[in-house]
Amino acid sequence: MKDDAYSLILAAIEAGSYRPGDRLVESELAERFGVSRTPVREALQRLETQAMLVRDGRSLIIASLDHNQLSELYVVRAELEALAARLAARHATPEEVRVLAQMVDEDQKAVGNPEALARANKRFHHQIHLASHNRYLIQQLDLVHRSMALMAKTSLAAEGRGATALAEHRRIVEAIESGDGDAADKALRQHISMAWETRLKLEAGSDHG
Repeated sequence: MKDDAYSLILAAIEAGSYRPGDRLVESELAERFGVSRTPVREALQRLETQAMLVRDGRSLIIASLDHNQLSELYVVRAELEALAARLAARHATPEEVRVLAQMVDEDQKAVGNPEALARANKRFHHQIHLASHNRYLIQQLDLVHRSMALMAKTSLAAEGRGATALAEHRRIVEAIESGDGDAADKALRQHISMAWETRLKLEAGSDHG
């Protein structure tokens, strides 16, 4: 049950049901997920160890990422994602490449819906991680994407970003399909760079009202 409570709470954070700054109450979580308080307590301790939760007096609240943490996270994400794309260009099966291409086609329907696009984006990137066929890299990228759940809003919410991001996804898939590791690495880095630039603009906008 320990993993169940942990997975359920983590999924709720990733889905945006709980946001940075929200207080997590053991009894409420146990009731919401239909589990006893002990596994919930252990799950909360585990999330605190992973820096997903921070203490505020006696309460545990969902952590927020400051500007420096965001910047550090994007640096690591760019390096690891680019490596995944490079390895995918070398190791992806034809079936995996077809799935990636189909995802880009289907995700066009989500343009204009930032939440749906954010979910689709996560699936797409995870598929690239799997196509790298490197279990250690996949584990590290899981940690990075878990931390990304602590961002208050998706960069895909920015005007016009959805369609541009999908065009970038298509370039990544084309590079992987052609087996060009350098091009896949470069396309993925440009994609992350654009996402970071968009997020900086969003942050600047929210700071000024």
